[in-house]
Amino acid sequence: MNKTELEQFKLRLFSLRTELQGFEEAPIKAAKLVEPDQDNMGRLSLMGAMIAQRRSEESSRLRQRQLQKIDGALRRIEFGEYGKCFMCEEEIEAQRLSVDPTDTRCMKCIEE
Repeated sequence: MNKTELEQFKLRLFSLRTELQGFEEAPIKAAKLVEPDQDNMGRLSLMGAMIAQRRSEESSRLRQRQLQKIDGALRRIEFGEYGKCFMCEEEIEAQRLSVDPTDTRCMKCIEE
């Protein structure tokens, strides 16, 4: 992988991280709104509020996991290890990384 491609992946990863961090603020606000008052709320409304809160929490967990993958990819770029398969240490196809720049395994190792 040449320096230009590496820089493009780095910029994309920073952009993805910024985007995900922006989305992280919304669930925090939503979670504060979902504090049901059982005395003043019907049973179905309470269940709906609880489901919405769980969805918000799960979305937050998925975003945190993706942020960890992005940070890992940025560290690999910093240490010159980006684009190498964790399993076989061969170069991961640029086309594969363009789909998901946080990939850590080549197609051959995924299929095995």
